[in-house]
Amino acid sequence: MIMDVDHRVFCVYVYSCVVFVWLWANVVWSATNANDFRILKELRNGLENPELLKWPVKGNDPCGPPAWPYVFCSGGRVTQIQAKGLGLKGTLPQDFNQLDKLQNLGLQKNNLYGKLPSFSGLSNLKFAYLDGNEFDTIPADFFHGLSNVRVLALDKNPFNKTAGWSIPSELQESTRLTNFSCSSCNIAGPLPGFFGKMPSLTALKLSYNRIEGEIPDTFRDSLLQVLWLNNQEGGSMTGPIDVIGSMVGLTSVWLHGNAFTGQIPDNIEDLTSLKDLNLNGNELVGLIPKGLADLNLHSLDLNNNQLMGAIPKFKAADVTYSSNSFCQSSPGEPCAPEVDALLEFLKDLNYPHHLANEWTGNDPCKGPWFGITCTPSGHVSIINLQKLNLNGTLSPSLAALDSLMEIHLAGNNLHGRVPTDLTKLRNLRLLDISGNNFDQPLPKFRNGVRILTNGNPGLDDSKAKSPHRPTIHSPPTPKGSNPVPSPGNQPPSFSSPPSPGSRSDLASKSPSLAQDRKKRQSSLKSVVIITVAISATSAILFLGIALFCCLRKRKKSKKISGGTVVHPKGPSNQEFKTKTSENPSLGILGSHAASENSGGLEAAHMVKGGYLIIPVEVLRAVTNNFAPQNEIGRGGFGVVYKGVLQDSTPLAVKRMEAGMINNKVLDEFHAEITVLSKVRHRHLVSLLGYSVEGNEKLLVYEYMPQGALSRHLFMWKKLNLDPLSWTQRLSIALDVARGMEYLHSLAHQSFIHRDLKSSNILLGDDFRAKVSDFGLVKLAPDREMSVATRLAGTFGYLAPEYAVTGKVTTKVDVFSFGVVLMELLTGLTALDEHRSEESRVLFEWFWAMKFNKENIIATIDPSMNAKEDIYDSICTVSELARHCTARDPNHRPDMGHVVNVLSQLVHKWKPVEEEEQQQTQVLADIDYTVPLPQMLMAWQNEKTGDFSGISQDSKGSTHSKASVLANASVDPR
Repeated sequence: MIMDVDHRVFCVYVYSCVVFVWLWANVVWSATNANDFRILKELRNGLENPELLKWPVKGNDPCGPPAWPYVFCSGGRVTQIQAKGLGLKGTLPQDFNQLDKLQNLGLQKNNLYGKLPSFSGLSNLKFAYLDGNEFDTIPADFFHGLSNVRVLALDKNPFNKTAGWSIPSELQESTRLTNFSCSSCNIAGPLPGFFGKMPSLTALKLSYNRIEGEIPDTFRDSLLQVLWLNNQEGGSMTGPIDVIGSMVGLTSVWLHGNAFTGQIPDNIEDLTSLKDLNLNGNELVGLIPKGLADLNLHSLDLNNNQLMGAIPKFKAADVTYSSNSFCQSSPGEPCAPEVDALLEFLKDLNYPHHLANEWTGNDPCKGPWFGITCTPSGHVSIINLQKLNLNGTLSPSLAALDSLMEIHLAGNNLHGRVPTDLTKLRNLRLLDISGNNFDQPLPKFRNGVRILTNGNPGLDDSKAKSPHRPTIHSPPTPKGSNPVPSPGNQPPSFSSPPSPGSRSDLASKSPSLAQDRKKRQSSLKSVVIITVAISATSAILFLGIALFCCLRKRKKSKKISGGTVVHPKGPSNQEFKTKTSENPSLGILGSHAASENSGGLEAAHMVKGGYLIIPVEVLRAVTNNFAPQNEIGRGGFGVVYKGVLQDSTPLAVKRMEAGMINNKVLDEFHAEITVLSKVRHRHLVSLLGYSVEGNEKLLVYEYMPQGALSRHLFMWKKLNLDPLSWTQRLSIALDVARGMEYLHSLAHQSFIHRDLKSSNILLGDDFRAKVSDFGLVKLAPDREMSVATRLAGTFGYLAPEYAVTGKVTTKVDVFSFGVVLMELLTGLTALDEHRSEESRVLFEWFWAMKFNKENIIATIDPSMNAKEDIYDSICTVSELARHCTARDPNHRPDMGHVVNVLSQLVHKWKPVEEEEQQQTQVLADIDYTVPLPQMLMAWQNEKTGDFSGISQDSKGSTHSKASVLANASVDPR
């Protein structure tokens, strides 16, 4: 019995000892490292809201027991901090990297700011989530020594916001890194090539940064599974995407919102694990590979590229492919045989941008197929693609175009051999490949085919002569002339010469044309020939600028050759005549009264009135041969240069790029001339003349020194300009409204602009605005009716009914004007793919906003520094903008009402009080209460001291010559 008691006592004793030892050991072993404890307290003290952590202010060991919330330890060392999404606000201690046992850090989705501390030396760190904060600086050595890190998430932190930053090469030493994400954190410069070589990296997410250039070739065969490079600022990633075809492990690829070029690689079919591919908003060209269509994707976005050919039947669950250049609109429908042949030809030319953008649809004889001319029966007869810097080879696919008669490819960079298949073309009569790099042998063509090969080093006379007949070479072409006619792409009013050479050569070889010219000259009442010499250090001589004056009315005049510049006569033409006659460097001005029955340049392009002749040589001189430093703007079809006359008068010269000239461009060229010949207003940009010589198509305008409104609204910081004040914005809006009111209802005809936008509103030095770019203007058949037309204009400014039906009224311009008002109010562009989905389209976002004063003031452009005294006018303009952009065009005001609303804001008039009127009279020393004749007489006497013209009538009233004149000429307005 005693033994049993002793045994039990002994067991209790041993158990008590074990518990004591365990408790003692637990206290000793869990005591937090003093340095870790210090850094945790610094972290707490650096927060503005530390109570969210629920860490005790005094006592208690962070590693416990009980441990602090969100802190995890091992052996008294802090190994994890997990405080995701608590709303913490404050800074991190700069010696944070002394938590050298830290393995997992989760501080994502808080409001931490300031300088991110260096993580240099955290060799135990495996996971770091710092995304969704507001850190503004990242130290240069942040990535040094992170040898074990697996995941680094730094997204949505505005690091080095002004200059951006580049990822240092030290990161490549993190050989265990599997996931690196740094979207929206201002990474700038090229994409580091070492990412393609990192052995463990599977996910790289770098969207919404400033990365530029191409995807490095080091990414080829990379084992990446996720690659997100979408929406770089300004779409600055460029070059081909061939490299992704070799990355067979890819599951998700986002490349949208950039400027990638070239074709979708054929070997993309090898990406059998791919589930998500987004290529939206690039410049990809060519056919869609069949292998891509056969991939079992969850999502495929091919919108807004220049993809061509037929649309295949896709296996993807969700696929979109709008805004491309497909020949058909439905999947599975084949292209016409001629289209297939031309696209194959284009492929061997590497799909040049300006051709890929124009060769759309399923009929080369309809639509904007640049360089293509067809027979009356609708088959391709001429291909004219000279001097377009084309690169590549000549495709044998052209042999499938049975009706092809002429091929003009002179002055490009084509190489290889001329395909033998082309000798099968039964109707071919001309092949011009001069000025390229073709190699021998030249195939044998049938008799009657003219082959031009000069300027090909591999086809010179000694090597490239056909064994059957000598090779024909073109004669040298004088500088400035058109070496080969441009069938199908000249304006219908200008006949192309039948053989190469200048117009003087043509006249000498064509007696009938010379006789016609003599007859035309003999019918003139008088001829004034003025020779203008412009001397320069290079001894350039401009001779023989002449204008024919005072032509009597006669029968329909002959066609005018394409070397003249026509200045349409307008209401203020006489003023321009006087000015121009004093500027010989601009041209010689005369008068040419055309017959009422004459259509001029084949009726469609001739304008009655005076003509201003400006040879191309003069425009070359005033623009320093179209020097790049004189470039002041660039549009869809040409470049605008500043020119300066000898008397320092500036001009704006719009030059159509030869490679972009097609029927559509020529239509706009002629429309601009036609419209501006019929309208003249102080808020519409004036056309001073134009020039057409060979491939040169030029328009000459008055120069607007402050450029486009868009520069001052969206690029003022980048261009170091002052932001526009509210007063300036109101004045600009009123100027534009007055110009549009004139077009719509005050001109002798009603015009619809169709492309009113901030980049088409130009400003003078006084910031008065003028509307420009009339290439899309349509003449409204009736002021109350709509006209059906091809969809044109700029997305973001297009009225909904126009985009849907293609029918326009003046109310589509009212809509566009409303969007411009919104831009003036907010400083935001009409359309921005980089903005969030709900605010991407400005007018939709503006309408979705709850319309009250507080919301309006919150959305206005902060650069205006708006004060309370202008809030009412801002609200008025905001309401006007909403009315102008109403969905129903019948609910939109006309421009006359718009002018009335804005003019009351710009020119606020109030009656003068009697006391103020008396003060004014004293100051001016004029009695405004007397009748107008006496007041004018007093004013005249005050100014001249001449009383000789004063007389009295029979009633004793005093009169003067000035008063009589005043009574006869008072304007009731």
